[in-house]
Amino acid sequence: MLKLRVFLILALAAALGACAPAPVKQPRSQRNAIHYLLPAQLDIQDFAPAPEPGSEADKADIAKLYEWQNKRTEEQCAKAKAEKGAYFEEFYGDISPFVSPLPPDAVELFKRVRSDTDAVVDRLKDRFRRKRPFRRDSGLIPCAGKAGGRSYPSGHATISRTFALIIADLAPERRGEFFARADEAALNRVIGGVHHPSDIEAGKQAAAAVYARFLENPSFHADMEALRRHLKQK
Repeated sequence: MLKLRVFLILALAAALGACAPAPVKQPRSQRNAIHYLLPAQLDIQDFAPAPEPGSEADKADIAKLYEWQNKRTEEQCAKAKAEKGAYFEEFYGDISPFVSPLPPDAVELFKRVRSDTDAVVDRLKDRFRRKRPFRRDSGLIPCAGKAGGRSYPSGHATISRTFALIIADLAPERRGEFFARADEAALNRVIGGVHHPSDIEAGKQAAAAVYARFLENPSFHADMEALRRHLKQK
């Protein structure tokens, strides 16, 4: 009798489990905590769309990807892989204007900036839903790993340019150096075969929009002043 009761309980639990609704996958645009932006600031309404598939601009994107695929070096691919995480130290560790190691409050600021920027980019990617180049053309073979998610705009291009805007405001005499590094990091995503060139340009535009929104927040200004204390002494 006891065995029968156990069997019935287990059978009922299995039936209820089968009837339970499947967990809803959270949209990428809702996964990032925001710190310096208001919810309404996460959407860039007038952002230019990705090139239409098969358009001349789209064909130019694909042609440029093949050009890089045919001439890229192992060293370039290794560099693209090394920046996969899109963290401040990966992009700027060797030219950072700050003391080393990066103080905890500086690390935290860049984490907050990264989270906010990712939230904006995710919304744009969800809007335009452009596939990665290697998922559109089987002849394109990425050497920086097969990144998931959507392609437009490039998150790496956006965050590397946003970081450059921050440190250029703190060390304006090195602005050209920081922007050149951001451009290099963005181009590495094309060289690595995981982004179209137009994704990169869109990422730079997104960075400008995001940074303008950061500058509207008094908390961001206060954190920037705190960050200024960690600049290397000249």
